[in-house]
Amino acid sequence: MGKRHLVDAEPPAALGDSRAGVLDVLRAFGPLGVREAAERTGLHPNTVRFHLDGLVESGLAERTTEERDQPGRPRTLYRASDSDQGVRSYRLLAQILTSLVSGTMPEPTKAATEAGRAWGRYLADRPAPFERVDAQQALDKLAGLLTDIGFGTQIETEAGTALVRLVHCPFREIAEEHQDVICPLHLGLMQGALAEMNAPVTAERLDPFVNPKLCLAHLRSHETGE
Repeated sequence: MGKRHLVDAEPPAALGDSRAGVLDVLRAFGPLGVREAAERTGLHPNTVRFHLDGLVESGLAERTTEERDQPGRPRTLYRASDSDQGVRSYRLLAQILTSLVSGTMPEPTKAATEAGRAWGRYLADRPAPFERVDAQQALDKLAGLLTDIGFGTQIETEAGTALVRLVHCPFREIAEEHQDVICPLHLGLMQGALAEMNAPVTAERLDPFVNPKLCLAHLRSHETGE
């Protein structure tokens, strides 16, 4: 078995080990002067000063002045900036919660669909009172919502039906393991969004992974004359 990745990918400009170690010390013990940071990390003070300056330039640390009551020049101290740049494990969290739904709920697919519908309603823009949203407007709004979430979306329409080609799924890694939860949740998301728009369109089914990078959603228009 290969090594499992328990944290999300680092941002493109990842820190080197020494600089990351200095930043960890600031987060745990800061604000610190150069000498204290050197003692905590075991690095030479000049090396620590170099990394501290680099952290300040990148916005990960801030300089501050020591508060003191005694005469003398106050020291320059360094502290980690308020923006927390530590690693994230959202994917692991998603796996844990998805496996909980899949493994403990009597009807995980139904529960996921209902959750998706609720969130679809929440995320969709409700039309103004008495505003009528036609099928094409609804499809455009749905495509915009899916794109905002992270899906790559292409819609083809023909004779009262619409085929939504989802060429990128932001939930793919989790969906591959738990199609019984993630794919119904996605279908429910579309259903809830269309319902919130009062759209004459319904999302009828979702065919997951017709190839490794493509899912197909089948929608139907109920507009008069379709």
